[in-house]
Amino acid sequence: MKIGFALPQFHRQAFDVARTATFAAAIEEAGGASLWVGDRNLAAVRPVVGYGGRGTTIPEELNPAADPFVLLGVAAASTSRVLLGSHVLIAPLYPPVQLARSLTTIDLISGGRLLPGFGIGWSPEEYRAAGLDFTRRGARMDELLDVLDAIWTTDPARYEGDQLSVPEHHSPLKPARRPRPPFYLGALSERALRRVARRGDGWLPLTVVPSYVDVDGLLAQRSTLDELARQDGRDPRAIDTVLRVNIDAGTSTAKVVDTVKDIHERTGIDHFMIDSMYEIDTVEGSVEHARRILELAGRG
Repeated sequence: MKIGFALPQFHRQAFDVARTATFAAAIEEAGGASLWVGDRNLAAVRPVVGYGGRGTTIPEELNPAADPFVLLGVAAASTSRVLLGSHVLIAPLYPPVQLARSLTTIDLISGGRLLPGFGIGWSPEEYRAAGLDFTRRGARMDELLDVLDAIWTTDPARYEGDQLSVPEHHSPLKPARRPRPPFYLGALSERALRRVARRGDGWLPLTVVPSYVDVDGLLAQRSTLDELARQDGRDPRAIDTVLRVNIDAGTSTAKVVDTVKDIHERTGIDHFMIDSMYEIDTVEGSVEHARRILELAGRG
């Protein structure tokens, strides 16, 4: 079982972002398997759609948000072993050439340790701020994966689609991971799971301890994903899973570890990322919290 942790990106930890390198090195030394970022380009004051696509509110913890690419770059330069992931980048918001360049650079700095995770997001305001059509985000994501594949595997590279167009250009700088870094995709709906089944190298689900732990739901989603993969002629075992574990304020470390162990035993999921932004205010506190989790889980 592998346990990773979110970098200090949101809430009060974001104001201590200068300690990212210290945090990353400490997590690696403690036995953590991976380090992760999320993505929040902005948190609207009066959102049309709320957090996760439900309601009309966004948790205040997401108001301060540090840049995910910078954080991953710092973590890459401060570590030598841990995997470096995004759970998730709202990929359609970014120009594809710039997205490919940023991720390529991070993967090269890390020596091929990048696990780029993508999602389409749920905030119309974020798309409006980027000058993009929120209703076309799924189609844009599909083409974005094609663009990344082209840039990362061909030279010269080009792409022409309905949503995206990239002129033929020199593309000699490739990621360290060959033939390309894996595509990890967030998905809840059957439509999104179809994208994972068709294009994903990994699936990125979510749980919240203790307020939203639905093991039966995870098993049902994974069963759907496996069947869709078989329909597309893919071996479901080729699609990895990394489960994001958000922690509600006031939750004991023992409760978090017991939940992770139970999910592991019941589902077979063996890679977890734990985000303490709702529970821990400081980078030092987050490091100590991570050490206790690893010790209780037998990973430290």
